[in-house]
Amino acid sequence: MSGLRELFVDELKDLYSAEKQLVQALPKMAKAASSAELKQAFRDHLEQTKGHVQRLEEICGALEASPRGKKCVGMEGLIKEGQEAIEEDYDGAVKDAALIGAAQRVEHYEIAAYGTAKALAEVLGEDGHAATLEETLDEEEQTDEKLTALSEQVNEEANTEGEEEDEESAVKTK
Repeated sequence: MSGLRELFVDELKDLYSAEKQLVQALPKMAKAASSAELKQAFRDHLEQTKGHVQRLEEICGALEASPRGKKCVGMEGLIKEGQEAIEEDYDGAVKDAALIGAAQRVEHYEIAAYGTAKALAEVLGEDGHAATLEETLDEEEQTDEKLTALSEQVNEEANTEGEEEDEESAVKTK
């Protein structure tokens, strides 16, 4: 089982790196959002993410392992995509739709990673750690659900903005 335990610790380190990167990215996403509700969702998730970092530190401490020493390249790529959404020449609800899409890709990545870590913890008999990872997994799933609900509203607004722009362009060309 030592190989599996090493894999478990490696997964925890990867998650730690991912969450630390997200702590840096979420304020930028909040700043770029135009919707007050989306700004607040990013701020709320930032606070939640800080808690995820702390949980991972606690689990690693209990396992007598450092959470540091690994860079999550998956999250690095997702954050680069999020930065692209920030830098795109979109306005208003269209920009918010792009930000939500980037954020949901991050959430889906985290859901997969926490599910994997939880499953390893269960096999290793680390029931307390599995429960802690399940708590974080549940929070990530709730965040994804909130983003989905926000996207329905934002996408409708983005579509309406697009129709209004089309009408304005048609009037100008007449």
